[in-house]
Amino acid sequence: MDIGSTLLGLSRLTVYALFTLALIPVQIVLLRLSPQAGATRFPRFYHRVCCRILGLEVVVRGVPADGRSVLFIANHSSYLDIPVLGSVLPVSFIAKAEVSGWAGFGLLARLQRTVFVDRTARHKADEQRDTIQGRLQSGDNLVLFPEGTSSDGNRTLPFKTALFAVASTRIAERPLTVQPVSVTATHLDGIPLGHVWRQLYAWYGDMELPPHLWRAVRAGRLRVTVEFHPAQSLETAGSRKALAEICWQSVAGGVERAVTGRAA
Repeated sequence: MDIGSTLLGLSRLTVYALFTLALIPVQIVLLRLSPQAGATRFPRFYHRVCCRILGLEVVVRGVPADGRSVLFIANHSSYLDIPVLGSVLPVSFIAKAEVSGWAGFGLLARLQRTVFVDRTARHKADEQRDTIQGRLQSGDNLVLFPEGTSSDGNRTLPFKTALFAVASTRIAERPLTVQPVSVTATHLDGIPLGHVWRQLYAWYGDMELPPHLWRAVRAGRLRVTVEFHPAQSLETAGSRKALAEICWQSVAGGVERAVTGRAA
């Protein structure tokens, strides 16, 4: 799969790198002076600009939950999900521990106060749950990708229910708001993406990151649909597994609609 313009790719990567390097010191200062603004509002501005630089057109359907302390449940098919969701939501992310060691991306994740979890370390499960609950109780909005890995973007993998335990968090004596969100790449330069061409966005399996990023930035304008579904809670769902299933049904349905063109 080799399409697009080398000049376009070089231009996008150069502008992205210069813009990011210029804003890193600003983010560091903001985190020290105003952690809330540094963790959410400024990154949202940064991600919006990055989406434009990288040629990502974000289309929003539905309405995100109002207020603070919301746990957003989303499918995951690419590292590009981060700027896409970050451009429309004032959030931090819950990510696998190894992301913290990725060159460049690890630093950016830490600057957005990402919560890193090691799903293989069962002895740390309670500690990691308490960390996430603490962030929610302090007013942070968080994004959880419960598939546990990235998919090919054409379907939604089963949700792992372990981290849904944080849904028991209560915020000022009310149940935690949990909102499912679907993220789907749908078009390239206005032309619907098929199953194969969705790989321009989706990064999964044993794909190498640098070659995939190079293909993505060389391509034209990728349209990504973000659909917000009705908010849920552990109280209304009845159990952790039931909540995970409700969220999966909502997210999978949104992805299917977007893939088949029915979202329009």
